[in-house]
Amino acid sequence: MRFRKELIGSTTAPLVLAVLSRGESYGYEIARAVNVDSDGALEWQEGTLYPALHKMEKDGLIASAWRDSDAGRPRKYYRLTESGWKALEEYRAEWDRYVWAVARVMGRSSS
Repeated sequence: MRFRKELIGSTTAPLVLAVLSRGESYGYEIARAVNVDSDGALEWQEGTLYPALHKMEKDGLIASAWRDSDAGRPRKYYRLTESGWKALEEYRAEWDRYVWAVARVMGRSSS
């Protein structure tokens, strides 16, 4: 099942922050982590990811540094900033409340 573009777009930043909360990573690794952790339900391509990374860096949620790699050419590694950690916690709380509300409206929750 493919997800609607609107759903993907609205969850990109929180998912990137969640992946980076585990440690520094570069674009391909971030996309792969999302793909693997979602059991393939979210099939991110690097092209989807990089505009989000650039915006998040501009917004101060993540920082980056170029590092040498075993593959030969340098890679840009990303990490959470203090603002990124705060944003992740806000996203998590907001997401929990949102999922609860949608489930109730759609008749999927008894509480």
